[in-house]
Amino acid sequence: MQGEVDRQRELLDVEAVAGHLLPEGSVFSFLAEHRSRLFPAEMFADLFPSGRGRPSVPAEVIASVIVLQTLHGLSDREAADAVTFDLRWKAACGYAIDAAGFHPTTLTYWRRRLAASEGPQRIFDAVRDVITATGAVAGKQRRALDSTVLDDAVARQDTVTQLIAAIRRVGRDVTGAKDLIGVHCTRLAAVAGQDYTGTGKPRIAWDDPVARDELVTALVNDALALLAALDVDAIQQETGGRPAEALALLALVAGQDVEPVEDSDGTDGRWRIARKTAPDRMISTVDPDARHAHKTRERRQDGFKAHLVVEPDTGLMSAVKLTKTNGPANSDATVGAELVAADPTITEDITEDVAERIGVEVLGDSAYATGDMLHTLEGKKWTPLLKPWPLRPAVPGGFTLDDFTIDHQAGTATCPAGITRTVTAKGNVVFGIACRDCPLAARCTTSTTGRKLIIGQHDHLQREHRKRATDEGFQALYRQHRPMVERTIAWLTRGNRRVPYRGIEKNNNWLHHRAAALNLRRLLALGLSNDNGTWTLA
Repeated sequence: MQGEVDRQRELLDVEAVAGHLLPEGSVFSFLAEHRSRLFPAEMFADLFPSGRGRPSVPAEVIASVIVLQTLHGLSDREAADAVTFDLRWKAACGYAIDAAGFHPTTLTYWRRRLAASEGPQRIFDAVRDVITATGAVAGKQRRALDSTVLDDAVARQDTVTQLIAAIRRVGRDVTGAKDLIGVHCTRLAAVAGQDYTGTGKPRIAWDDPVARDELVTALVNDALALLAALDVDAIQQETGGRPAEALALLALVAGQDVEPVEDSDGTDGRWRIARKTAPDRMISTVDPDARHAHKTRERRQDGFKAHLVVEPDTGLMSAVKLTKTNGPANSDATVGAELVAADPTITEDITEDVAERIGVEVLGDSAYATGDMLHTLEGKKWTPLLKPWPLRPAVPGGFTLDDFTIDHQAGTATCPAGITRTVTAKGNVVFGIACRDCPLAARCTTSTTGRKLIIGQHDHLQREHRKRATDEGFQALYRQHRPMVERTIAWLTRGNRRVPYRGIEKNNNWLHHRAAALNLRRLLALGLSNDNGTWTLA
């Protein structure tokens, strides 16, 4: 049953007694006065379809606490304590001075209900609706795209720790697996003198490569033996849930970081730590969604990637999303195109005079200047203000891809020396032996087999974009508006670089709540007020 707010103020209502002490234009002051308009009860009615049971905490109170919690980076317990002991929080939530708050698990309960609903981002959407209602971004047709890496909430695990943890998890989550571990997973005990009931690292001579390889061999073979002893197909197809997840995790860990030893053909069961990193390496069994991140060559992090669409003049976020840090589906360009194309704050200018029509401009760094992104923007007739990928010649100071003439209709490529070759179905162009006696070869390639090109699907769009990017007007607009998104990222990450939860879903919801809180604070700085039920800016 959804709780309701008693509109009759109590004698010691904080907002009535000390509301004048709240800083004007603060989030506390705004929620104290307008929380019921921003978060009406009917907005959350679907979370409590039954009229029976104990009434929940009123929706406007919980929504206000979630906004304040993510704004100030507090844990559930700290937020619950603030509602009880901090007069600013009491005023924002409509509590009396002597009123007790609620148990911290109430916030967990509400977040789960929101996550399982058809509108998990409704708090973010409510604040975005205020942005639209105020006209804060009306007529502002530029959107800046960017991303930032957020640290995960768990510790990175090495291969040995992951293997032991994965086997222990199967023992906990799969019925009967604990007994099978005692029967089939005995190699660790033979090597290190301990079984899988212990949590510490095995005691071996860690500085001895042979001892390390023997340990890895024992762990991998124990994992494979356990998987062989279980009916994996039946568990995955019939049981599902946590048991299936545990088995999938064990299978992944047993293969992602190991390879046969140097003199092994891979069939004798001897393993070692791989001399390379798997492309999509899972770094922790505690949070299987966390990944390695390389925002730059020098800066390496573990965690997730937050993607933002920002209106650069106001710094307001119109769309956000949290993803893994790697993989084509999670690239800046892929996610950026998805978010900006669905941004509801962008309104198409339908002015009849094409010359006076204000087009949408999308700004971003070179990570967004892919052929697919340009194709998406071309389809919407939007202007890309994206920093092009730099073209690197095969020979310093030599010819780049733009020095070759590509006839996309005929499917041919002509080199600077006038030699023409066919572009294959996969976009490959091979000049081969034609380069041997070419007088321009020294400026073109150092390969003994001749110059090779790879022509992307949207090569013509990328060529046009690179040419357009050399215009001074393009560069001036980019330099003026693109850096403003860094200001918003600084707001987002200040004191909150580390995500508070495990997994993509929970942290994506947290990101939306934090973005909603920051947007609300920014709107207040721009003069947000309510005039007879209408949201306005001063």
